[in-house]
Amino acid sequence: MATVAASPTYAGAESGEQTGLWSWLTTVDHKRIGVLYLYTSLFFFLFGGLEAVLIRAQLSGPNKHLVSAETFNQLFTMHGTTMIFLAVMPLSSAFFNFLIPLQIGARDVAFPRLNAFSYWVYLFGGLFITLPIFFSAAPDGGWFGYAPLTTRQFSQGVNIDFWVLGLQILGISSLAAAFNFITTIINLRAPGMNLMRMPMFTWMAFVVQFLLVLAFPVITIALFFLQFDRFFGTNFYEIGAGGDPLLWQHLFWIFGHPEVYILILPAFGLVSEVLPTNSKKPLFGYPVMVYSGILIGFLGFGVWAHHMFSVGMGPIADTVFGLTTLLIAIPTGVKIFNWIFTMWGGSIRFTTAMKFAIGLVALFTIGGISGVTHASPPADLQQTDTYYIVAHFHYVLFGGSIMGIFAGIYHYFPKMFGRMMSEKLGSWHFWLNFIAMNLTFFPMHFSGMLGMPRRIYTYDAGQGWETFNLLSTIGAFMLVLATAIFVWNFFRSKSSGALAPDNPWDAATLEWSIPSPPPEYNFAEIPLVESRYPLWDLTHPERTSEIPHTHDGWSDQEKAAEAKPVHIEKDRRTAKELGIPMPLPTIKPLFVAAGIVVMLSGLIFIHKEDKTAAAALIGLGAIMIIGFLYAWVTSPLEPDHH
Repeated sequence: MATVAASPTYAGAESGEQTGLWSWLTTVDHKRIGVLYLYTSLFFFLFGGLEAVLIRAQLSGPNKHLVSAETFNQLFTMHGTTMIFLAVMPLSSAFFNFLIPLQIGARDVAFPRLNAFSYWVYLFGGLFITLPIFFSAAPDGGWFGYAPLTTRQFSQGVNIDFWVLGLQILGISSLAAAFNFITTIINLRAPGMNLMRMPMFTWMAFVVQFLLVLAFPVITIALFFLQFDRFFGTNFYEIGAGGDPLLWQHLFWIFGHPEVYILILPAFGLVSEVLPTNSKKPLFGYPVMVYSGILIGFLGFGVWAHHMFSVGMGPIADTVFGLTTLLIAIPTGVKIFNWIFTMWGGSIRFTTAMKFAIGLVALFTIGGISGVTHASPPADLQQTDTYYIVAHFHYVLFGGSIMGIFAGIYHYFPKMFGRMMSEKLGSWHFWLNFIAMNLTFFPMHFSGMLGMPRRIYTYDAGQGWETFNLLSTIGAFMLVLATAIFVWNFFRSKSSGALAPDNPWDAATLEWSIPSPPPEYNFAEIPLVESRYPLWDLTHPERTSEIPHTHDGWSDQEKAAEAKPVHIEKDRRTAKELGIPMPLPTIKPLFVAAGIVVMLSGLIFIHKEDKTAAAALIGLGAIMIIGFLYAWVTSPLEPDHH
């Protein structure tokens, strides 16, 4: 941390006023918060990977007893929960935070303190839901939490309580960030940066924020119902009292399927930045790529019940959801073909980022094809709850999301830290990761079709699953080696990698027009944007000659106010020297976030019948929230220069 704090990337570091741990605890700089998200989510990614390795070791052969059934339940529940809510989503948030203001030509996000608050809520919520595994009290009902198995009658301990409360805490973080980025993208774009000139990553991020705002309240309702059933004796999911456990499945999957696109669309956006840059030509069919992303987000809310073909919804519902599942493959397929045509005829440069981007195109296609097979209810009835499904969604989320995120890390590492990652180690990472990923998950198609159920912790010999499980376990350990190479490359490059030019990849968008790493204020002069590829207009006009450039949408007075045509910035003076006001750092969002976790932690003690401890924690948390929130909203955002 100390090394990063000394970098001029972050607010105040170049003036010597903001260094060390305190500057990280109080920062409201979107770039620093992006780096915090990156470090934290990579830690949870490694932790979730360790859980997966233990799962695979247990299943490497028949009748293994490396871990108990109860421990296995906690491991696979926490593996899914960790990877989805604590790794992939916040890895995307790291790029949202770091890149969106840079790509739209803004000096900051709309609500810097809310941005910091969302990170601290995520960190504390992640610790809240993760630490119980060290005390054999981790959630153990599956990451999907199906009722009635998660009701008080069937889950007596506090395991599920940590899951219910932890997801509500993490939902607060996601919603706070989503409102912030929606406001930022709508209101803070540079002059001339209309919607159809935004970089594709910002567009996909924009769609994701609306998915978060619309999907997370649904799972919040489901969690509230489960919380009230467990803590206060209501009966939303109790059949004997007139409740309905299928209510949980509907609410959960109305959230759960948009969640798939919350996880994958940011990776699509990153790949849509990497492929054109390394093909040295504009993204093929930009408008269609935008509309397909919007359509994916829209249709994502209409396919949830294909997770429920086995519950007996009837032929009409099965038909409707089967058709919508087939329909959503169309805009997804459009993206695949557009990426291929972007590379077609280009002068391709096979950087590590480019290899991971091409890997996403290949592996996500496999996951998409297997996903289409789930659109048929008769076929799905044979596949559901088998390892065929496990293979499918890992090709989508590992072969898709994780490959795209790795592409983004290698591509944007020079901009974040001002140094280059090793391309040699990066190639080792890619090829080992690519081979290991396929070795781990492709055999699961076969073990699943041979009938191996999900969520079993051991199995008898002679069922034809042994070879496929052994191959998957070998692949999992190879993934550990690949990830170790990445971690070594990441931290070694961060401290001693070659110094990065401001635009090492000869990219086209605004974030590459400023120094690497960026100054705290991002842009010394707000740019006036006249096309989708402003830097190529300056350096390679032949690449964008067929794209119309217009000066519409802004009055002469607005253009003259502070914006200047896009140029390569070399100014490295501080914000104070340039007279640019920046938001004041503050510790208050951290304590408001801590107060939320303290208050909800009090509910855990209700089950232990310790009403005094419960009341004390709830009261203390409420006081922290009210007190620090009041201090937050009444303190000045920027320094007083008078």
